[in-house]
Amino acid sequence: MLTPEDRKLLKIIAKDCRYTPEELSLQTGLSAEYIKKRIKDWDKEKIIAGYQPVINWERTGEEKVSALIEVRVLPQRGYGFDKIAKRLQKFPEIKSLMLMSGGYDLALLIEGKTMQDVALFVAEKLAPLEHIQSTATHFVLRRYKQDGVELMGEEETLQRLVISP
Repeated sequence: MLTPEDRKLLKIIAKDCRYTPEELSLQTGLSAEYIKKRIKDWDKEKIIAGYQPVINWERTGEEKVSALIEVRVLPQRGYGFDKIAKRLQKFPEIKSLMLMSGGYDLALLIEGKTMQDVALFVAEKLAPLEHIQSTATHFVLRRYKQDGVELMGEEETLQRLVISP
């Protein structure tokens, strides 16, 4: 069970994981030794599941295509959706995998170099899997915010073409 102090510590780490235990100590009033131990424990327990920066790939010129894939699955008796999810999470193309309520069962966020790479992944690796009933692919055209971080600056506006008769 997390204490209020632990929750505060996790919220600070979630915003910026680059703080040292000493800097976190100043912000929370907890000892640096306690913070080191908690972080080590949370890493082991998968409470902290990774440390990744949010990169705005559009600004790098890097060719990258993202797509949200809706997947309908036939759940397996005794396993529900967990068995197929365990299998899907092994694919490096899949960046996020979530069980959903509503019209489909799983939502996958995948990345490839081109739209064709994404389409081939769906057609050759995802759709043929046993228990996959259907897929629907939605390509990401632009990201405005990711993981709570705004990617578009205040000075930026979308340049749209004027349509005239």
